Amino acid sequence: MKHSRHGVRRVAAAQLAAACVILAACGSSPPVQFFALEPAVRADAPRRQSSTVVQVARVHVPPALDRQQIVHQGGSGTLTLSDRSRWGAPLDEMARRVLSQDLLRLLPQDCVILPEEPAPAATEKIVVDIVQFAADATGTVQFAASWSLVSAAPGARPHNHYVELSESADAQDQAAQVRAMSDILGKLAEQIAAAVAAPQS
Repeated sequence: MKHSRHGVRRVAAAQLAAACVILAACGSSPPVQFFALEPAVRADAPRRQSSTVVQVARVHVPPALDRQQIVHQGGSGTLTLSDRSRWGAPLDEMARRVLSQDLLRLLPQDCVILPEEPAPAATEKIVVDIVQFAADATGTVQFAASWSLVSAAPGARPHNHYVELSESADAQDQAAQVRAMSDILGKLAEQIAAAVAAPQS
């Protein structure tokens, strides 16, 4: 009976030691970090003159990028999901709100309706369809998208635009890559603001 008790104690001690090792390993692993896109246009950026009222109605993100984990673009069409870096909110919602905030700094404030605000009947809708929006192995963020300005006038045809942008960042610095993504949305906002302010033919 004594030998049996000693055996049980040895097994229990071994299990306890293994649990301690596992807990120590978990405690030493890097914590998960959450990131958010932010407005990148300067608060003192010059405003363009425009009387057109616009609202970012939709930012479409492809399913491959529509994930909580931050996605990186690999070679030969491969994608890598980060184990440690995640978005604090859905990517499409963040992009829509940040783009709206950037436009607020580039156009007259009464000409930009925020995403959840009720829009007047004459509001023109901005729709963005993102094709590519991720950092590659070098840290460079590649962005490709089309965006449309849809008039509220009956029978009006949308003005469609295609844009490709890139922004360099440190390949080992996820925060820098997220800032690069925010900078790209700022550049996109500048292009949209220029088109909104331009005389319509």
